[in-house]
Amino acid sequence: MKILVVQDRLRSGGTERQSVLLAHAFAAAGHAVTLLTFRPGGALAGTVDPAAVSHVALQPFDTGLDWFAPGLSGRVARLRPDVILCMGRMANCRAGGLQRRNPAAAVIATMRTGKPLPRLFRRSLRLARAVVANSRDARDRLVRAHGVPPEKISVIHNSLVFPAAPSPDSGDADAARAALRARHGAAPSTFVLLCVAMFRPEKNQRELIEIAAGLPSGLDWQLWLAGDGPARAACDRLAAGRGVSARVRFPGFLRDPAPLYAAADAAVHASSSESLSNFLIEAQAHGLPAIAAEAQGIAECFVPGVTGWMIPRGDRAAFRAALERLARAPAGERAPRGEAARAFARTTFDTARQVAAYLDLFSTLIRTPGHDEQTTRRFG
Repeated sequence: MKILVVQDRLRSGGTERQSVLLAHAFAAAGHAVTLLTFRPGGALAGTVDPAAVSHVALQPFDTGLDWFAPGLSGRVARLRPDVILCMGRMANCRAGGLQRRNPAAAVIATMRTGKPLPRLFRRSLRLARAVVANSRDARDRLVRAHGVPPEKISVIHNSLVFPAAPSPDSGDADAARAALRARHGAAPSTFVLLCVAMFRPEKNQRELIEIAAGLPSGLDWQLWLAGDGPARAACDRLAAGRGVSARVRFPGFLRDPAPLYAAADAAVHASSSESLSNFLIEAQAHGLPAIAAEAQGIAECFVPGVTGWMIPRGDRAAFRAALERLARAPAGERAPRGEAARAFARTTFDTARQVAAYLDLFSTLIRTPGHDEQTTRRFG
């Protein structure tokens, strides 16, 4: 198959990481893959292997405009892909037009967000050959709020992007963990909370700072907020204002945050807009139990009450109570939870499993002649 993956820019977000991972996996399975972005550059641009995946940027220089895709129709017409997989909001806004202009191709829209959908995105849901939702919650929203027929939707969870951590009894892993913790001033007994996400308002790192600042004074904790973005400066100021600058660390953007997962004790998440959290999946694959505020798809990221806990949105007292219970739990209780988290994440979000689901869907769609015409007549 000739597969085209469409994304606006390769910034450092979870959807962009999934785009790069899927493009490489499709190529490794023997397919001709092009990763097309509207904007050039981005934090993940250097992670695309040119020997495996052709990376095309439409803008000759970065205009800073996510929606601007000059020459998109002509480029797609020349590529003549069998499948067009649209990732991210701006790409999905173009999915409907791509399907109309390329009726022989299977254009697949994706639902990977908890944000309100722009009009063009909603139109694409009607016109695209199929829709992939990355959680059951996202699928239910598509049916309930947007009237997408259930038979048109496939649920394919996000894939694990980063390899699982070494076994906890590895001497090298223990030494690396101790060294990274020491670099951030965390003692062996310090309870390290970790969140890895872009600093955007909806990711709500501010709420994590407020929650952590209210933990009991006798509890030795640190909060590591990894990533970068426009909301980071405000978080830094908030930590100073709440008097916890010495306990809140900002490791910055890391192409591979696996060392942070190995050095932390728990994953924390308070995003107000989700579909399925890549961070919570990756953290569990590295043995971290998770505590997260309620949002779309969050309950599907862990085994509730075993490898993670979902807290009602806005209930800081309940979030702190869950953190304190976990922090004070004996090692004999924490270790089995970590092992259960590893097993759950590695099985449920296994990359080979998810890639196979995509490729099976692609094969089914391109073997269904005339389906695109039926879709356009029914929903156009």
